[in-house]
Formats: sequence, C-alpha cells, structure tokens
Amino acid sequence: MIDLHSHILPGLDDGASSENEMLTMSKAAIENGITQITATPHHQNGTYLNEAETIKKAVEKANAILQKNQMDLTILPGQEVRIYGELLEDIDAKKILPLNESKYIFIEFPSNQVPRYAKQLLYDLQIKGYVAVIVHPERNKVLMEHPDKLFQFVQNGAITQVTAASILGKFGKNIQRFSQDLIEANLTHVVASDAHNTTSRGFYMYEAYEFTTNKYGVNMTERFQRNAELIIANEYVLLEPPQKVKPKSFIEKILKK
Repeated sequence: MIDLHSHILPGLDDGASSENEMLTMSKAAIENGITQITATPHHQNGTYLNEAETIKKAVEKANAILQKNQMDLTILPGQEVRIYGELLEDIDAKKILPLNESKYIFIEFPSNQVPRYAKQLLYDLQIKGYVAVIVHPERNKVLMEHPDKLFQFVQNGAITQVTAASILGKFGKNIQRFSQDLIEANLTHVVASDAHNTTSRGFYMYEAYEFTTNKYGVNMTERFQRNAELIIANEYVLLEPPQKVKPKSFIEKILKK
C-alpha cells in the first residue's frame, strides 16, 4: 500500500520531532499495511519553509536509517505546498518538489479560505505541465460551504486527496459527511493519511479502505489505491466524470449520520 501524504521526516515541521519518533511512525505505517510513504513536509504555510533540496536530503537520510533498522518501508520525496503567489517562480527555481519528482504537486489551501487567485494559479500550473493535487479539501471551510468551487477546480483539471481519518470521522461528523459527498460526486481521487504522529494524527489507511470497500464496493477502493500507484509512477490517474455535490434533504442528513 502507498501513502502519499505524511509528516514523517524528523524535525522539519509539526510531524515527527526526532529519529525515534520517525521510527515509531514507520513501525505503525508498516503495521497499517503501508510499504511506500511519501514524505510531504509543510512549505510556505506561514510557519515552515522546506525547499526541495532540504527534503530530498532528509529523505535520503531517513531511508538509510530505515535500512539500518531493517524496516520494510521506503520513504519517497514530496512536499505539501501552501498556495502562494510566487509558486510558479519557485518551481522554476527548483524550490518546489512534486510527489516523487513527478508532475503532481500537493497544493494546500488555508483552512478557512480559498484565495481569489487560486483558479488562475492552478490553470497556470497546468499550462506548465503539472497537475495540482488539492489536499484535504474536506477540511476547508469555504469548500464545505461552497462545494461548487471544488467542482470547478476538478472540472478544470485538478485532482484531490481526501484524508483517511476524515473518512472515518476522526475530525467530526460534518467533515466525515463531506468526505462521503466528495467520494460520491467523483470529486476526490486518492486517499492518504496526512499522518503527523501515532497518537492524535495516525495513519488509518487500512481502516479507511475497509470503510470505502464496505460502503462503496471494492472497485472504489481499488481505484483509490491504483491512483496512488499511478501518481508515484508519474502516469495519468483514473478519473470518473465529476458531479456537483447535491444538497441533502433533512431526512438524508439524518440517515447519513
């Protein structure tokens, strides 16, 4: 199993704080069925700056530690980029690190907003040959209130990644319900953990896939898993036509709880 989103590299952001914690997270990842995990430290989120070369060196060091400890897990390079105005220039300056050095770039919106320039920037990324992967849209206040915004992004070529813990209700019922709305509307394309530790922000990948299999069938789960493989391999993901999230009636909201 591939996990595309984690904060497992020690000391770079609010994830693993030490090599020991990285090893603890690695053990938990393996127990959850994960064999490859993309390290995606925060970049340009107002607190952390982690440019491409810093991350690649940290990944190389981390994999050496895992090999030394005979752990059957491979860490791949990536970056969780908070959307910002100079992103295109920083791609040219080699400061941005797509997932496993592919054409796929993790893009994070602020929790409570979607910048006005987002549509144009995502379009410009596409013109440069990249695919924006909007991370955890189910936890964005604006997208929850105005899901048509996400529909437009996806219709225009972006893809999205929903968080395993969100699917399971770890962030609350509203976020869980919106996660399901996105799955049902073909507005999300891959599941990942966004793990920061083994306590409050764990992996839950196996459990999330078990949930999607039970609720939506094995084909949905296999599509999510295959898309993770395709992203790492720098190939085109499997897509279904996006739909607008349908407003729920009061009865439907009650039944979905």
